[in-house]
Amino acid sequence: MVAAVAGLILGCGTIALAAPHGARTVRTGRIRPSGPAFFDTLKPGAKLPSGAQCARWVLSRPLKENKGVNRKYNRRTGQHIGKNFFSGDTWQANKLIAPRVDGDFTGTTAEILRWAACKWGINQDIVFAQAAVESWWQQTTEGDWETSGCPPGHGPGVDGKPGLCPQSWGILQNRYPYEESSWPGIMRSTAMNADLAYAIWRTCYDGYETWLNTVPRAGTYRAGNAWGCVGRWFAGRWLTPPAQQYIAAVKKYLRERIWTTPDFQQP
Repeated sequence: MVAAVAGLILGCGTIALAAPHGARTVRTGRIRPSGPAFFDTLKPGAKLPSGAQCARWVLSRPLKENKGVNRKYNRRTGQHIGKNFFSGDTWQANKLIAPRVDGDFTGTTAEILRWAACKWGINQDIVFAQAAVESWWQQTTEGDWETSGCPPGHGPGVDGKPGLCPQSWGILQNRYPYEESSWPGIMRSTAMNADLAYAIWRTCYDGYETWLNTVPRAGTYRAGNAWGCVGRWFAGRWLTPPAQQYIAAVKKYLRERIWTTPDFQQP
């Protein structure tokens, strides 16, 4: 596939490398990149690389920080979500997917998104584009303001809107009422937010969300439809008009490579 994102790769010299579980150490000298230049989508049921392997690959090709607001969130790792997180899916989701979620990575915003793409086997440019649609790559983003379904400590009015609280948080806008055991990680850690978002995408892509065939839908849900699972993230339904509109928005940013444009850079 194509090389890594233009304009974001740091030159050689003093660079930060990650230990297997997210800790960063500094080495001086010219380092030959050892990781893939591009992470693409892996087929349903494929053997996925570990988070530690993805950390080594990603940090062998350092990327500049282009969202300064994320720095403190990028330095925090995440948490485990519990063995029964995917209670509505087939048994494989809790056995194969849930134990891998930990948000155990630190880096720049682009590195974190590449790490999530690597760990869950999804095209990294889809990740870049979807995160732009959701938050313009800003972990501080809050959304889906409601009168209930509030996270602990964030009741109605606490976050600046009288009578309302944000249900959705972070770079991928993970929604608290459906992801309670991930709190406060999805708010505090960019890596946790992205890790869980694409764990859910992989659960859909591998065919474990069979409940999608029991609710209103526009077609039969089955494994292997990457874009269908992108739309499901927004709509909670399979290929319905709202899902298709969301897919179109992500594809638009993908065509534009919005994350490389001058207006997107906020270092």
